[in-house]
Amino acid sequence: MRKSHRTVMAFDYGLSQIGVAIGNCMLGTTQPLAVLRAKDGQPEWQLLEDLIKEWRPDVLVVGEPLNMDGTASELSARANKFGRRLHGRLGLEVAMVDERLSSFEAKHNSREQGHRGDYKRQPVDSLAAELILRTWLAENTER
Repeated sequence: MRKSHRTVMAFDYGLSQIGVAIGNCMLGTTQPLAVLRAKDGQPEWQLLEDLIKEWRPDVLVVGEPLNMDGTASELSARANKFGRRLHGRLGLEVAMVDERLSSFEAKHNSREQGHRGDYKRQPVDSLAAELILRTWLAENTER
């Protein structure tokens, strides 16, 4: 990890929702931030850009939903395209992170904390983004 990386924003890419989390490399902290609505995988770019302006991340992390055997899926190809678009629009470094089971784990953790399972009304995508961010931090920061 480059020393200039202090703030990291992570995305749990989906076709109808994109979870967002933010983290601080120096402190090792993370928090869920928002769930952006998407239409066929396209977010409202202005809302996303507003988050970028507010939080000013040094690097963006996008979860790559690989198949359980590690091969690329149709959704992972779209997540990679989303990552390329982020880089092209914002000029920030984008890192892809294996996110197998992050949504499953986010749902499991939420149910343990009393979530009733209505993920349309109470999405957990930002929690999944936080798990993706924690994976990236564990792989890219020295403790």
